[in-house]
Amino acid sequence: MPQLSMHSPVGDLTISAEDDKIVAVDWGWGSQQTKTPLLVEAKRQLDDYFDGKLTKFKLPLDPAGTEFQRAVWRLMSKIPQGRTETYGALAKKLDASAQAVGTACGRNPLPILIPCHRVLGAGGKLGGYSGSGGLDTKTALLQLEGALPASLFTEKKR
Repeated sequence: MPQLSMHSPVGDLTISAEDDKIVAVDWGWGSQQTKTPLLVEAKRQLDDYFDGKLTKFKLPLDPAGTEFQRAVWRLMSKIPQGRTETYGALAKKLDASAQAVGTACGRNPLPILIPCHRVLGAGGKLGGYSGSGGLDTKTALLQLEGALPASLFTEKKR
């Protein structure tokens, strides 16, 4: 599977592709580096995102998961940059539990590209984040997007 790694403000990332679709974004540096046109474009879009020049990714994505997980990821993908949604609100749209939505968020193989960091707990609490750096990374991504409620930033500082 071709992979390309990059440095980012939230740590090194490795982008993986299969059959001309992006299938994973992992934290850390991959052992193999392949500059396919798709991976180079994904890296360019991620660089632009981190530089504040891109608000919506335009890449072919194919995350592996159950039908329920894929439904959650489709909903997350509709949350615009600069906005957040709660696990409960997504759960209501899917007639599911907030916990099931949280589990699907935690299994998202395409963090950042499928913005699980934009999903918050009840009352706007940060909740969890399965990416490297945990809540610090989630906070950094939300701050980058201008979506971090001021009350959360104040809580984080304490």
